[in-house]
Amino acid sequence: MATRKQEPTFVVLPNLPLRLIRTALGVALFFFAFYIGGHYLFGWVFPTPLALAHILITASGGVLLGWAFSRVWPLPPTVGFERVVRTCLLMVPALGIGIALHVWLQGPQPERALYLIFALAAWLGSGYIVRTT
Repeated sequence: MATRKQEPTFVVLPNLPLRLIRTALGVALFFFAFYIGGHYLFGWVFPTPLALAHILITASGGVLLGWAFSRVWPLPPTVGFERVVRTCLLMVPALGIGIALHVWLQGPQPERALYLIFALAAWLGSGYIVRTT
């Protein structure tokens, strides 16, 4: 008896690697502008190239975590309670890993909220793989 190969139960958007890179760069560029604008408007410390590299690393790591999470649990096709639970279950490890990365990169006296950048990037990166009905 021949078995049929089962088709995948999710849809991956075309050009996924390019979309992930664009998302990571978009999040990083938004926060580059945010912190540079904060320097001129509120007198924050001007971001150094190392601080900008930290933001880029954090945004890229968050997008990769979101992509890996969406491989395990693809986005449901309809709006509902499952999306809320999925987002909550993504944010707990994203914030934990983000805080660890934040402390590792910036030390005991941080100047930027890298853990929130990581969590936002993970949330944005988790929407690229959608489960079919």
